[in-house]
Amino acid sequence: MNKFKKLLAATVITVLGVSGVVYAADFKTPAEISAALTGKSIAEVNQERSGGKTYGTIAKEAGKLDEFKAQMLEQKKAILDQRVKDGKMTQQQADQILASINTNLASFP
Repeated sequence: MNKFKKLLAATVITVLGVSGVVYAADFKTPAEISAALTGKSIAEVNQERSGGKTYGTIAKEAGKLDEFKAQMLEQKKAILDQRVKDGKMTQQQADQILASINTNLASFP
């Protein structure tokens, strides 16, 4: 099951990553969100990330995990909505990806 989650996460990241490039001007990176929520600089957050922590873990340690998840989900929903609107994916595909994202966010410790 762990391999499945990693594969699913990689697929979602790839799909959203490609679309994120197109719409990057409208969205914040996970580092920017984590930094804003924790009061740390982006450099500090990235240093922690390079030390092995995820952006979610950094937010969790600051007591801001729920806010981090909400902002990440909001951005991902907006990207999926735009891709459906642009005809680059079907609503069914977007719904499947969103369900996977919700599952992954819910299972984050």
